[in-house]
Amino acid sequence: MSCCLGKLQHLGVKESPRRSTLSYANAHRPWQLFEAVFGQLLAKCQPLARGRQRFRFRNRLYSFDSTVIELCVSLFDWAKYQKTKGAVKLHLLLDHQGYLPTYAVISEGNVHDVRMIRKLTLPADSIIVIDRGYVDYALFARWTDEGVWFVTRMKSDASYEVVEQRDVPRGGRVLEDAIVVMTGASSARKSPYFLRRLVVFDPQTGKSAVLLTNHLRFGATTIADLYRERWQIELFFKALKQNLRVKSFVGTTANAVRVQIWTALIAMLLLKYLQLRSKLGWALSNLVALLRWNLFTYRDLWRWIDQPYDTPPEPLLAQQLNLALEGVGQHGG
Repeated sequence: MSCCLGKLQHLGVKESPRRSTLSYANAHRPWQLFEAVFGQLLAKCQPLARGRQRFRFRNRLYSFDSTVIELCVSLFDWAKYQKTKGAVKLHLLLDHQGYLPTYAVISEGNVHDVRMIRKLTLPADSIIVIDRGYVDYALFARWTDEGVWFVTRMKSDASYEVVEQRDVPRGGRVLEDAIVVMTGASSARKSPYFLRRLVVFDPQTGKSAVLLTNHLRFGATTIADLYRERWQIELFFKALKQNLRVKSFVGTTANAVRVQIWTALIAMLLLKYLQLRSKLGWALSNLVALLRWNLFTYRDLWRWIDQPYDTPPEPLLAQQLNLALEGVGQHGG
């Protein structure tokens, strides 16, 4: 930024900000401000993402997960995680229409994931895909009462009884499809509803996964594909850490860390907005790389995202016009 000081002045910035200035601002500017900006920007992205989902059904599809961002325990002593490590967790709900982050909470690293997912309020007839770390039978019963569908992995020690055995597609990945009821002392009391247990073979790992859902009507292959779609939230976390560098922080207070993570989420929404507006079909990593190269160039952004490899137009040269000044001195003008 210091090398581009002339263009910064064109934007009204007199000098490049220093690291200490950013650290002070992050420590004293409330992180709730950035959370509010995130929500306003999300509202602008959602109309562009409407209908952009790989599944044909009309249900809204979400996935929920968390990622750990490790911190130095001696500098970030408030970030409780382990005796020798500090960390914060980013808990995120990903909307698979446009793969937009629609809900985020930043907590200390030792906060259990289930506590955060219990706070979610999902629209009726939506589907949420989660890993088995979020298995909570009381939560499953609540979602069933509210008309929310879930797909997760079943714990290996879960007790159940088969009520109905269903046919499975021949030659497919689904090995078993059954309607079950939970019989464990706690799970049967908390979730007395019929659930569906599927055994799905993963050809990439050569292992089978046991899935659990309260959706009894979708085809078995569709349920298996829904769980595979959960991988998108892992890709989102990977892109967030690699492209926006949330591993190094310019401030050590809890407020500073939250500000920087919310800023990274805002940047992700801006990138998603450009992806959704563009006709080119950008890969996120390519978009980030080319934006960095063109950050201080004068280009029409909306034309550039559709035609990034075109030669930029020649700048217009200012021409001095000749003024008709003949005879001005003769008349005393």
